[in-house]
Amino acid sequence: MRNALAGLILLLALWQAAALALAGRYLIAGPVEVAQWTAAHAGLLSRALAVTGTNAAAGFLLGNLAAVALAGVALLWPRLTGLVSGLALVVFCLPLVATGPILRVMMGPGEGPQIALAALAVYYTTLIPLLAGLRAVPAAWLDLVHVYGRGRLAELRHVRLRAALPYLVAGLQISAPAAFLGALVGEFTGAERGMGVLTIRFTRALDVPALWSIAALAAAVAVAAYALIGAAARRFLDGSPPVLLAPPGAAPGSRRAALVSTLAVVATVLAAWWAGLRLAGLSPFFAKRPGDVLAALAWAPDAAQTRQTLAGALAQTGAHVLPGYAAGLAAGAGLAVLLALLPALSALVTPLAIALRAIPIVTTAPLIVLLVGRGAAGVVVLVAVMVFFPTFVACQHGLRQAPGQILDVFRTYAAGRWRQMVHVRIPAMLPALFASARMSVPAAVLAVTVVEWLATGGGIGGLMALSASVSDYDMLWSSVVLVTLLSWLGHAGVGAAERRVLARYAPEQVRP
Repeated sequence: MRNALAGLILLLALWQAAALALAGRYLIAGPVEVAQWTAAHAGLLSRALAVTGTNAAAGFLLGNLAAVALAGVALLWPRLTGLVSGLALVVFCLPLVATGPILRVMMGPGEGPQIALAALAVYYTTLIPLLAGLRAVPAAWLDLVHVYGRGRLAELRHVRLRAALPYLVAGLQISAPAAFLGALVGEFTGAERGMGVLTIRFTRALDVPALWSIAALAAAVAVAAYALIGAAARRFLDGSPPVLLAPPGAAPGSRRAALVSTLAVVATVLAAWWAGLRLAGLSPFFAKRPGDVLAALAWAPDAAQTRQTLAGALAQTGAHVLPGYAAGLAAGAGLAVLLALLPALSALVTPLAIALRAIPIVTTAPLIVLLVGRGAAGVVVLVAVMVFFPTFVACQHGLRQAPGQILDVFRTYAAGRWRQMVHVRIPAMLPALFASARMSVPAAVLAVTVVEWLATGGGIGGLMALSASVSDYDMLWSSVVLVTLLSWLGHAGVGAAERRVLARYAPEQVRP
């Protein structure tokens, strides 16, 4: 508790120092100025927070329930795992900056789009760690269940759920700030009230104290949710995880099965896309079908120009997202390892890390871009921040999964902390690291498109915003399809690397 308080004081001191250093540039409002503005407008902020918080909480609940349900389906019917995870990935890869306006048109005024975007922002960040946890089960435990003649439900209830709880906690903690961000983005699409509406208003007025007050309030809510989830986890989780032993000959599924699963996902997505728009009765002018997008890219009179425009925008976005993604992964994993080696610093540094991610990107992106410029540096920094937090949280939980029995053996032989880290803790962390790396691919794309949409005006995010503003729906839907496809391919690339690494260091995670 004392270290946590020290961490909060350090955060406030660094914040105030940055505000003083940049005084006169109208970029950062210090905590004193923010506190004064918040006190003067407490009624306005409380009403807006109640609206956004309610929408975020509803989306958080619905999204995580969907994640648990999908994980259960994938576990009880293993043949559907590829289809379930593939469909979930495709939906998660849809860029919020484009799906927000589409949902607003489809759902109309009200709170529906905000809740839907909050749910879309969180369900996958819980699903991926949960699936990893459901597989992280000692083979001997499963054999014991089968010896007693029990089926998959007993296996799920008595074995897999217990193993999956730490991973579920990691997913819930990661998704808490994401739910708030999703609700804010939903309010950007035409809502009448909420924190997002205030953000638009104060951004246009360049009211820096107001923007930082909103950011600080959102961060406080996210930190509180993170702490509550962690406290609940500590109450119900105890003991060191068991040694995980893979059966001999463990190997990933065949390439043919993976290809069949991929084709099934593509066919299902296309069928659902076409049928959903047809049943909804939306105008073809706005709601483009798969054939419309294919025509716009392949044989329409301006198809060549469309492809050239998209290629240029995607190249610009890729130049920003790749270094930011790599930097975020390295920073998150590196900090988790450092705090495991120096646990006394954890309570001091963790609040800083949580606050860094909890500040909604939609409120601070324009200010940060003004601070570091409209070039690549500002975009890369914001992408790295978005990737850093889920990686940090997942790796912290992964490091705690090091089997206590193996650590005891190392301590018996007087092995130091670094040797334990290299040979025990980091291999135990790898499943969590790769899980966060996979779910961070769409998160990185979301970050870069949001920054391009709100601040720089370039790349694929700027192109989608421009297309929506001029009603060029062929370009908008084509952009959405290509961004989703590239996110999916990036996710698949990380998954391929994951299977190769885990087959050597954590083979229990790649059993068929």
